[in-house]
Amino acid sequence: MSHTDSAVLITGAAGGIGTATVRRLTERGYHVFAGVRRSAPGLDGLPDVDVLPFDVTDPDAVRGAAERVAGALGDRVLRAVINNAGLIIQGPQELVPPADLRRQFEVNTLGPAYVTQAFLPLLRRSTGRVINVSAPTANTPLPFMGPISASKAALAALSEALRAELAAWDIPVVLIEPDSTDTPIFAKADADARRALADTDPARVALYAPHLEALAKAMAAQRPAPVEPVAKAIVEAVEARNPKRRYVIGRARMLSMLSRLPASMRESMIARTFGLAGIRPPAEVTS
Repeated sequence: MSHTDSAVLITGAAGGIGTATVRRLTERGYHVFAGVRRSAPGLDGLPDVDVLPFDVTDPDAVRGAAERVAGALGDRVLRAVINNAGLIIQGPQELVPPADLRRQFEVNTLGPAYVTQAFLPLLRRSTGRVINVSAPTANTPLPFMGPISASKAALAALSEALRAELAAWDIPVVLIEPDSTDTPIFAKADADARRALADTDPARVALYAPHLEALAKAMAAQRPAPVEPVAKAIVEAVEARNPKRRYVIGRARMLSMLSRLPASMRESMIARTFGLAGIRPPAEVTS
């Protein structure tokens, strides 16, 4: 099936899930406006791709991108806006720098809101759809991943409300909840967390040493999933006549199931899974 009369905008297209989705969309015949914040060598040479540099956290830049897309559409219609740009801030909430916490919400929550606001007039003309890439931690927050969990929970809330607001125009709003994927975002998150801890009072960092050691060990035992199943689900949401409200991929289903358990049971299972059960403060701290 060819979709040469349709275009799609996707943010965060420079790598990982974004690049895999761009490739799959072009294979299906879509013209893709690939939103990036930096250079995107992975998109070089792809047919029917317009690389669109802009920062999703800058409302003026987002509006400018929407104007450029409107001028470049020609006879095409905008089939979908995919809010994929995101980052992960992790670590003890007590020690997360305020600037990092603010950046987490600017990119993961406010960015999709700005993009959706700017591009909705184009989607309304074509009865397109909004697709927001969330995370399973939006439903089941995990310890030491509070910022990413909260930012994606806020995105999910905005998405649910927007779905009802746009029902009169038959514009679906879809949430994608991917598995932990084999992308640079997780390595960058770990490096950023280590850098933040290195700039923090060592005595305060030591409070969490047993927790962070257990968490690192648990995370090292997990094998990240490939990005292709996520890209496939996104394209399915783009093409479906009546897309599902949520697409939950791979092991993300387990966290989705955990969210339905009683809080005490859920918290106990999470603590055991991440090796946090029974950890007490270091002796020198309590003495």
